[in-house]
Amino acid sequence: MSGHAEAQVRPGDEGDLVALTDLYNHYVRETPVTFDTTPFTPAERRPWLLSHPVDGPHRLMVATAADTGRVLGYASSSPFRAKPAYATSVETTVYVAPDAGRRGIGTLLYQALFDALADEGLHRAYAGIAQPNAASTALHERFGFRYVGTYREVGHKFGRWWDVAWHEKEL
Repeated sequence: MSGHAEAQVRPGDEGDLVALTDLYNHYVRETPVTFDTTPFTPAERRPWLLSHPVDGPHRLMVATAADTGRVLGYASSSPFRAKPAYATSVETTVYVAPDAGRRGIGTLLYQALFDALADEGLHRAYAGIAQPNAASTALHERFGFRYVGTYREVGHKFGRWWDVAWHEKEL
């Protein structure tokens, strides 16, 4: 477990399902950072949670408040693409509760995630960042991601088109 006085980071588990679903649904309803457009029920989100075991290349790390245990955010690594030759690549993502931003929670989560992935035989991590999103871009750059290109107007949400900038990190 890692963390500081305000938060602790640990692997996610089924007890986190409702809180993680609520957190993700905020981003579905209120922001373009995910291109999902319909909120999920916990039952619908359960297969996603179960696809992130406590070991292996596809992880889920959860940050909780040290004093209350409230979920402050999560980071995950997931398959980059389904075809076998992509197995040594992962797509990473991080979501922080709206009232927990700018407090280092994303940094704690990514540090724990990349520490957990260090011995998994992975070659690259990729992150797609809906634009504009200066905070997410800065976080990824702090962790060694470099910009590789932009898919222009690849998503349509809230009545407008959104670009996605892609970044990669050597592992």
